[in-house]
Amino acid sequence: MTLLGQQPPPPPQGPGVYPPFPAPPVEGRGRRIGVGLGIGAGVLLLVCGGGAVAGVGLGRVMTSALNEQADVVVGDYLAALRDREWAKAYDMLCAEARTEENESQFVSRISTGERITGWEVGDVSLVQLAAPVTITYADGDTADLHAYLGQNRETGGFEVCSVEE
Repeated sequence: MTLLGQQPPPPPQGPGVYPPFPAPPVEGRGRRIGVGLGIGAGVLLLVCGGGAVAGVGLGRVMTSALNEQADVVVGDYLAALRDREWAKAYDMLCAEARTEENESQFVSRISTGERITGWEVGDVSLVQLAAPVTITYADGDTADLHAYLGQNRETGGFEVCSVEE
């Protein structure tokens, strides 16, 4: 009821008259929701799949880079031993190895060993931080050893700590 007991006028009826609030469309509503959810799922799958592929690719590139760095570091160390450059080989050792053994002790220990003529470095094991090395000696014998690596705190690169069984 309105003021003075009067009834409000009824809404207008007939052609050309619009209701006060238009009704939402009901045709195709389920289809639009399905298409929207499908597009959303596709985008989510694309983003997650792309992230997974990028992660795998990054992992492979990093592993390859670590293997290459270990191959170079171990190769340079063994080349110094092959060439009988004891001071150079000692300088390539990690800090821990140099604190355990001074240069003269290192030279007296390493110079008595059989002469190295070749080597092959395998893939780095990140758990042990070691690379398998097959060494060939002057007499033709071979030995399967491990090159244990350390990380230089200043450069972040690998250094050889020891080569042993």
